[in-house]
Amino acid sequence: MIDKVTRKSMLIRPSGRSTDFISPSFGYGCLYNCSYCYMKRHKDKGLDVATNTGDILTAINNHAFFTPVDKPNQTHAEYTTYDISCNEDFALHAKHHEWEKIFEFFRDHPIAMGSFATKYVNPKLTTFDPQGKIRIRFSLMPQHKSDLHEPSTSKIINRIKAIDAFIDAGYDVHVNFSPIIVYDGWLEDYKYLFHMMNDYIEYKDQVLAECIFLTHNFKKHTVNLKRHPRTEIDLWVANRQESKISQYGGENVRYKLNMKAEYIKQFKLIHNKYIPWNTIRYIF
Repeated sequence: MIDKVTRKSMLIRPSGRSTDFISPSFGYGCLYNCSYCYMKRHKDKGLDVATNTGDILTAINNHAFFTPVDKPNQTHAEYTTYDISCNEDFALHAKHHEWEKIFEFFRDHPIAMGSFATKYVNPKLTTFDPQGKIRIRFSLMPQHKSDLHEPSTSKIINRIKAIDAFIDAGYDVHVNFSPIIVYDGWLEDYKYLFHMMNDYIEYKDQVLAECIFLTHNFKKHTVNLKRHPRTEIDLWVANRQESKISQYGGENVRYKLNMKAEYIKQFKLIHNKYIPWNTIRYIF
C-alpha cells in the first residue's frame, strides 16, 4: 500500500558513520519484508511517500550551507553527505519518487552529496549520470542467509555485478556488509562472498565498505515468531546477546561486547586476507 503524504518534519539528524547527516524522509516504510528491518518495528506495512520533495530539498540545501562540517572525514573527502533513504529502500521505491529531481539536486549542489543503501538492483537508475554525487551502498551477505532474511531482494551475485555498472554510469559505489549475522559457519560463507567480489569487481580501488553487526529488537522478534519463525534461529540467540539502548532511545539486543570484539577481529582478519583492496570505512 502506497500513501502520499506531506512531510511536515524537516529535522536533519547527525549520522556520523555512514553519512554526515540523515535527511528528512522522502519515503517512510518499505515494500520489502526483511526479517531484521528496524523500519518494520515502526511501520509494519506499506510505504508513505512525501509529495513535497521540493521542501525537503530546500531543507537540505539550507542545512548544507549553514552547518559547517570538517572535511575530509571518513564519509567523504570533500562533500557533506546526506543519507536520503534511512527509512526505506530508495532504489526499490524510486518509481514512487521524483528520483531524477532529487539526484539532479545533489549532482548540481556545490556542497551536498546524497547516499543510500539498497538490496535492489534498479537498472533504471543507470540512465542518469550523477557525476559522482550519489553514493549507492549495495548491501551484501551470504546468499543462503539473504534467501531467508531478505526474501524477494536482488540476488547477491547481481548486486556484486552491478557495482561496476553503476560506477560506469557515474555513481560512487560502496558495499554495506549489514547486518553481519553470526552463526555456525558464518566465516566460511563470508570467504565465499569475498571470493565473488574478487572475481566480479574491476574497480577495486574505488569500492569501500561499511560493516554493521546485527542489532535486533524484541518487538520485531515477536512479529517474526508469528510470520517466519525460522529467521529467529539466527536473530535471537540469548547466549550471545545483551540489551542495548539505541542512539535514539530504542531497546534492542546486540552481541555481547566481549564476543562482538572477537567477531569483529575474525571478520576483519578474513576480509583483509581475501579482499584487502576493499577498505573498511568503519565496523561496529
